[in-house]
Amino acid sequence: MLPPSVLRQLLCYDGEQGTFIWLPRPASMFLPSEGKINRNAEWSASKWNSRYAHKSALTKRLPGGYLGGSIFGTPVRAHRVAWAICNDGWPEGEIDHINGDPTDNRISNLRDVSHGGNMRNQRRYANNVSGVTGVSWYTTNNRWVAEIQHEGKKHSLGSFASFEDAVAARKAAERAFGFHPNHGRAT
Repeated sequence: MLPPSVLRQLLCYDGEQGTFIWLPRPASMFLPSEGKINRNAEWSASKWNSRYAHKSALTKRLPGGYLGGSIFGTPVRAHRVAWAICNDGWPEGEIDHINGDPTDNRISNLRDVSHGGNMRNQRRYANNVSGVTGVSWYTTNNRWVAEIQHEGKKHSLGSFASFEDAVAARKAAERAFGFHPNHGRAT
């Protein structure tokens, strides 16, 4: 992982927009090329700068909808680079996009959390039928069942005659276990 000081020499990050621009690179960042045609570092820098400098960076769509690219041939994710530039260090855990949009890399939308913390800010799964994460209809007893998973353990919150009571139990458990208010959002 590159030090944040080097990242700041390579990229201009707009924390309010969550976007990156490639900065011009000096010849000292390039090695002379070898092969049929030998090129010096100045030529390589000029070629790179004319093609990339002052243009958008880290815009490739990655699996999961994240944005990223590569720096010196190393794949990077834009949200982790944004964190490193703004906090003068790489994140210790996972970067959570607070609003759930993996392309929104504004620094105000990013937080360094544990894996468990990141799981407590998930969107609702597409196959959810009830419309509320952790609330399901059980036909065997004709009741709504509420449950929650926390720290690898599934907790039963009870079965309820009304959907509203099951939702209230689930939401109370989310608050008790420190889930983010956005957890279970539709998109």
